[in-house]
Amino acid sequence: MKQFNLLAFSLIFGLLMGCSQQEISKDDQFLERKIKDIKFLPAETTTDTNPEDHCVYTHLIAGQHYVAGSVTVDLVGENLIITFSTNGDWTLGTTHLSIGNCDEDWAPLNGGGNPQIGQFEYSEPTSYSPNEVVYVIPVAGLDDNYCFAAHAEVDGPSGGETAWAEGNQFSGRSWAMFVESFLSDCPTGGENGPT
Repeated sequence: MKQFNLLAFSLIFGLLMGCSQQEISKDDQFLERKIKDIKFLPAETTTDTNPEDHCVYTHLIAGQHYVAGSVTVDLVGENLIITFSTNGDWTLGTTHLSIGNCDEDWAPLNGGGNPQIGQFEYSEPTSYSPNEVVYVIPVAGLDDNYCFAAHAEVDGPSGGETAWAEGNQFSGRSWAMFVESFLSDCPTGGENGPT
């Protein structure tokens, strides 16, 4: 009789616990999986497999001449997931990110038109490893046409370098770059697209 009561109690308790847990959305599952994967990435690994799977895929250019990795943008629910990834020869140091509507003064610039990376609004990523950094940015307030500047300090075969997501040059005299994109360019359906 004790075994039957214990079994019945276990079954009822299990059912109650299963019913009280909140269902996790597909977007939340993707985001949790992405962040978990990054925390445990082995060195010399990047997660990019197919550029067409992303809203934006561009090279991370180090020292004006080296492809040190990539910067990708994915739309997951109401957030942009911006990922800096390096290839096996490079590692990431400090990163900075500025994002906004292209038709506004979205990036802090000095009087000469060069970006002031120390004043970029994002410098604390959601997750970090030596080869991959992820920022989670709400899309609220962004128009379809948005711009971002992704800057990183990297170490590689040529030593320490400054790196930028490949795109258009700012109006100043430096080689700093920004990327112009559209939310409507994001893949629809699937894990990365809006549902």
